[in-house]
Amino acid sequence: MPKSAKKRKDKAADFTSPLYALLDQLRLYLAQYSVAIALPSQSISQERNDDAPTTKRKLSFDDLVSHTKHYSPSTRKAYVTAQELLDAIVGFRELLEADWSLLDSSLTVLINACVRLIGDEDASVRKALLAFLSWLLPRIPQGDITPHAPLLLLFTTSAQTHIFPDIRIDAIRFLDLFLEYIPRAVTTGWLEDFNGHGTRVLEGYLGILNAGTKFGEADGPVQATSTASVVLTPAFCLSNDTRLSTSASRHSSSSLNTWFLLPSFARPRDYYSFEQILQGSQSSTRNHCQWREIVDPEDNEDNFPGTFTAADTPTVSDDFNLQKLVDISNVIGPSESDAVNDRGAELIVRLARTLQSTLIATFLDCAPSIFMPGGNPSETQVQLVLAVGQIARTLYGVILQASVSSKMKNAASDDLNTLLGYMTPYFPFTSGTKDVKVGQAFQDLNLIFSELTSLLVLTTNVEISRLTRRRKARQINSWVPGNKFHNSLSIQTQRVSTYILRLLDGEPVSGSQLGRTLAPAAYVSLLPAIWALLNDNGSAHHESNDSAILNAVISHSMKTSSKSALKRLTIEFVARLILLSTDPRYHGHFRLDHDPSGTAKVQEWVSHLPQPLWEIGASNFPVSEIITRFLLRIIQQKSRVVYLSTTITVLRSKLVPFFTINHSIRGRLPGPYSKIPMGSPLRRLILDLAATVLSATKAGVGDELRTAVGLSVLGSEEEAYWAQIQDIAVK
Repeated sequence: MPKSAKKRKDKAADFTSPLYALLDQLRLYLAQYSVAIALPSQSISQERNDDAPTTKRKLSFDDLVSHTKHYSPSTRKAYVTAQELLDAIVGFRELLEADWSLLDSSLTVLINACVRLIGDEDASVRKALLAFLSWLLPRIPQGDITPHAPLLLLFTTSAQTHIFPDIRIDAIRFLDLFLEYIPRAVTTGWLEDFNGHGTRVLEGYLGILNAGTKFGEADGPVQATSTASVVLTPAFCLSNDTRLSTSASRHSSSSLNTWFLLPSFARPRDYYSFEQILQGSQSSTRNHCQWREIVDPEDNEDNFPGTFTAADTPTVSDDFNLQKLVDISNVIGPSESDAVNDRGAELIVRLARTLQSTLIATFLDCAPSIFMPGGNPSETQVQLVLAVGQIARTLYGVILQASVSSKMKNAASDDLNTLLGYMTPYFPFTSGTKDVKVGQAFQDLNLIFSELTSLLVLTTNVEISRLTRRRKARQINSWVPGNKFHNSLSIQTQRVSTYILRLLDGEPVSGSQLGRTLAPAAYVSLLPAIWALLNDNGSAHHESNDSAILNAVISHSMKTSSKSALKRLTIEFVARLILLSTDPRYHGHFRLDHDPSGTAKVQEWVSHLPQPLWEIGASNFPVSEIITRFLLRIIQQKSRVVYLSTTITVLRSKLVPFFTINHSIRGRLPGPYSKIPMGSPLRRLILDLAATVLSATKAGVGDELRTAVGLSVLGSEEEAYWAQIQDIAVK
């Protein structure tokens, strides 16, 4: 009997133990893969809106948002696949394309759903989201997307520091997109303090670039690491980031930015006053109307052709948004902005110091394979080296022009000279490949090298002048010939000089290439280097370089077609070089009267100006006004270079066809002057020039020009004006 009870007990235990184990496994399985059912969110308890727009898969906007709710892969695998996420992103675009008004009430919900996918571990999801945002952001006003910028940047900067490299690189692509459409939000903070999104973005860039020391640390070893394995996009994004933050440092109201002339004047206001000499009235193309006491309403002429600055840029208008509200601080607080710029310059100094080893390592990694003779360089490596140059130009261009201490400038000059020292053996950068993109990248790199060299030369000249005024001979010795810094800079200057001479003459940079015409942007990039060579007082071959460069610049300006967009830039630059010789406030080393051959070339250039003035005529008012204003100013100032009887005689004879033309068959014909609209200030400005030329000649000389002008203004508004200034010219 006891034995029977024991057997029944053991048999029951054998049954319950596996049962409990099975139930426990079932409980764990259900806890892991089951999802709690919330009855309030089920369709059975809600009234479905059949009028709501749906996709082809019959999913509404709320349905698509629910598919993106769980962005964690471990949770999403239970009920949402990556394909469903892709379908949700595609569905958003499908709904918005069908009904854009849906965005007005759902923008916040849409942004909240999208930002969580920026750091998704599935590459296809990130790619689809990037394509969707690339389509969406251009269609949304910047004022509407700006309030959501902090949320977008919060998840993007978080993705920049993700453990997986692919997610970090994709975060850079998202920042590329945000830099294009909300640039201020991306860069705000890192110049003023270390609390904004800009600081986290910049630290993320430096982390991907393996830049060593964390940005913002005043001291600490900066360890150079190779970046050859880093994808190209981070370098370009860093270049864009710094350029957007510092682009205002070279702002000028002139059409030609001549920031490099500023150190040649004792005070900044003297430089800005000099720049106003060629500044036009900005009204040559302005519409004018005749004043009448009584206006017929049916004529539709009751307009106001004047230019009103306040009305052109209204503070409040229909399209006023949050971004414009932020920009108001730039108008009402200039002194505060200047202080921010000074602080920003010091931060850029530290940033350049942080990136110094990375830039050098990147260049050294790529240079041997790129510049190998007869090689076929990789486009990725070429663009990466170009990015190194762009970053260096952006950073050092700000540092060497900013109001920072001499110690900081000297340290930055040494760092830049070190970087250029590694580039010098390969300059000018050439390649035997026929790839257009690679060829353009090499030309851009050559222009960047020339501009960086000019920055060093200009900074050196300013430093020598400062030390000379303070009579610090011991410190001057570190800049004179024989010093290592000066020797390397002299080699770089000589190579840049040869490169510029070939470029201006249209010669090929290397034997395997063909010469080509300079683009306006390339010409503007060359101007700092040209001026540095003309104004350099430390080169051993300065005089020969000065003469050759000046002749090449003037010859290039004369050869450029009047219809070319480059003609205006060449005329403005050469005109400034000539006007500098007559300005008493200028104290630079460059002087026209130091070189007799250069003086003769300048006279030839001045004598040729009536030709482009006649060819351009009324087709390009700004260029015509610049030519007229320059000739007027240079004669009024009685420059020794131009104010000669031969030059005045040539100008007087060549200006006649601009007013009237004597044709052998058709007789007397009106010149380009007649095509200038009545009431345009350019008409009177040209009359001022003609009267000034006549006043510079002897009495009784110049009747041909006086007659031509009189015939061209006969019966017009300017007839009385010409009679008045003509009498002054005769006297």
